[in-house]
Amino acid sequence: MNSLILRTALMTGVVIGAVNIVFAGVENGFANLPIWFYLVQLLLIPAMIFPSRLFPQAAVTKNYLQRAGLYALGWAVPYAVYTFSSDALSIAFDPARTLLKYLLMVVIFGAVFAVLRAPKAEK
Repeated sequence: MNSLILRTALMTGVVIGAVNIVFAGVENGFANLPIWFYLVQLLLIPAMIFPSRLFPQAAVTKNYLQRAGLYALGWAVPYAVYTFSSDALSIAFDPARTLLKYLLMVVIFGAVFAVLRAPKAEK
């Protein structure tokens, strides 16, 4: 794998994990965050390696539905870590509700990225 793509994937995982810690810390108090929450954020680093192969492929895929599917698959693992870990902090955590919200957001991410990152038309 290209080292630039790998470095970008690793940095993206670190940034997403840091953002999740900041948001959860502001909402719940940094002192109230359990150690498992911090450790789970480390999963975002390897979770971004898988999409680093899908995103370039999606960017050149002409068919909209295939492109949206590739982007949705690319965001599936990192967003699962992000959303389930932050939702699990709540005492009112409902896994079914989180799963539905997660699936909806992954479909939205795929659709939006497929529009924003459509391949340029050849002239």
